[in-house]
Amino acid sequence: MSNAVYYISPEDFESLVPGAAYSLLGDEGHHAKTVKRAELGEGIDLVNGLGNRAVTRVEGTVDGGLLLTVQSLALDELGISIYLVQALAKGDRDIQAIEMATELGAHGIVPWSADRSIVRWKMERAAKAHAKWQNTVKAAAKQSRRALLPPVYQLHSTADLADLTQELGERALFLLLHEQANYRLSQALAEHLSPDVEEVYFVVGPEGGISPRELEILEQAGAHTVLLGPEVLRSSTAGAAAISALNLALGRW
Repeated sequence: MSNAVYYISPEDFESLVPGAAYSLLGDEGHHAKTVKRAELGEGIDLVNGLGNRAVTRVEGTVDGGLLLTVQSLALDELGISIYLVQALAKGDRDIQAIEMATELGAHGIVPWSADRSIVRWKMERAAKAHAKWQNTVKAAAKQSRRALLPPVYQLHSTADLADLTQELGERALFLLLHEQANYRLSQALAEHLSPDVEEVYFVVGPEGGISPRELEILEQAGAHTVLLGPEVLRSSTAGAAAISALNLALGRW
């Protein structure tokens, strides 16, 4: 079984070298010691959320945490960066979507206030909702033993997405998942994944789908509208299906 993962600050991680001792304290140390009850000699991975990993061994306990010894350091391979642009959706379907996307390897999450989003982030609700997304992503990243903690970006409008598409240009591939598209996702990946592409963005609409206005704006900015298959997927599952297809195309699976 793979080692449990605990996040430490990038500053703390910089001090780690093989053979060094490290005291895991704070919330992560309390969780490892009291909740998970890590045992003497057990392996634990310390990660900084940026892709760096330190394999450690439990040497004992300290007040509020664990005493660890660093065994080795590694940098997780990142490859092409994968982003999920997830429209706000009701019934926590957007939460389910970003949780699965994180477990499947997404490198970043972009909340999108789409035309047909019933849920809206406004004032105090916006801060609480954003924090909930961040906590969901962190829990999913830990569960899947990831050294990279995907950031949850600020809420984007359709105009913001169009600007981002144009700004990134040929470095990024923007794919709009739409049930009425004639262009299959597999075709788009085969034709547009090239050595120049550094980032892939999957844009998933809310319950009512992406509006014609949004399709026009984003396509004019350079995005491609693609079809996942004959089945109509929920907003909560479409992103996960697309990322899975990309993982296969990239040879990650």
